[in-house]
Amino acid sequence: MTGPVVGIIANPVSARDIRRIISHAGNLQITDRANILLRILAGLAATGVAQVVMMPENAGIYGHLRRGLERATNAGEARFPALQLLDMRVCGDASDSATAARMMRKMNVGAIIVLGGDGTHRVVVAEAGAVPVAGVSTGTNNAFPEMREPTVTGLAVGLAVTGAVPAGTAFVGNKRLDVAINDRQEIALVDVAIVSERFVGSRAVWKAEGFRELFVAFAEPGAIGLSAIAGLVAPVKRGSPFGRRLIFDDPARAPLRVAAPIAPGLIEDIGIARVETLDFDVPTALTVGSGSVALDGEREITFSERDRISVTLREAAFRTVDVAACMSCAARDGLFTRQSQITHWEVNNERESISAG
Repeated sequence: MTGPVVGIIANPVSARDIRRIISHAGNLQITDRANILLRILAGLAATGVAQVVMMPENAGIYGHLRRGLERATNAGEARFPALQLLDMRVCGDASDSATAARMMRKMNVGAIIVLGGDGTHRVVVAEAGAVPVAGVSTGTNNAFPEMREPTVTGLAVGLAVTGAVPAGTAFVGNKRLDVAINDRQEIALVDVAIVSERFVGSRAVWKAEGFRELFVAFAEPGAIGLSAIAGLVAPVKRGSPFGRRLIFDDPARAPLRVAAPIAPGLIEDIGIARVETLDFDVPTALTVGSGSVALDGEREITFSERDRISVTLREAAFRTVDVAACMSCAARDGLFTRQSQITHWEVNNERESISAG
């Protein structure tokens, strides 16, 4: 392939966890995901991206997308890049996102656009290496991917990968939480929660009575999910040079209590014993000896007193496309504006008439 190539990962298993049942989260249909992709592709094409590679799936997203592209072609609307599916086996789970991200990294794509929530983005970032990621919120909890119109995300990614916006402006480094459990290494983009239950089960974390500790890379007051607890007590910006650690306690005896939206439509009273600051590159041991570790809201690992476990905040650990910065640069440099000679002449002529009067 020649020219900048953009990868797209839209895993249909994203946002299919138990929180969709016990809370009031919506369910994004396959046709809606295909329409989101069409808007992204339109944005990419408008900035000169001619080639896109996409993760295959078995739920029908690509079928709906292909029909949309065919309708545009038949109508004479040549405004979409060429789309190619990766040659990979589809397993129908989160491993598809990981496989696709690895393949795209080896292909040296300019960026990967991800449709999903915090969990899907975590899987992709873990395999993407130095390839920048751009998030589109379609998950249950969306603390990491910012809420934004997909067309604008497509425009910004196109500006970034084509070099229309300088790399120093287009891409930004992000904090990350590294979890070491004996010889195993895991990452989290937003939060690491320690819960008392020693099982993975449905994976999603929502029972507040089991919360023991929470580590956050960033925590915004308007967020949804576990990071919202810290966001309402001790907010941390994405660019702040530190993170937070919260130690939980029974709300009945804790010195501080907060009502936090830990899932869509699910607001729980959380007792907080204390809040600490996390510095970069300092491994932090847990206060509890056994339980489970939830990475970005999903239980992944169980541990006991025999295990060695620590959490470390890392600086600029992976890159994302700074959509706001890309669009601001485009506006400042007039990347989307065109000078019209007719309009220019009419304006000048009108000014001359006013002056003459």
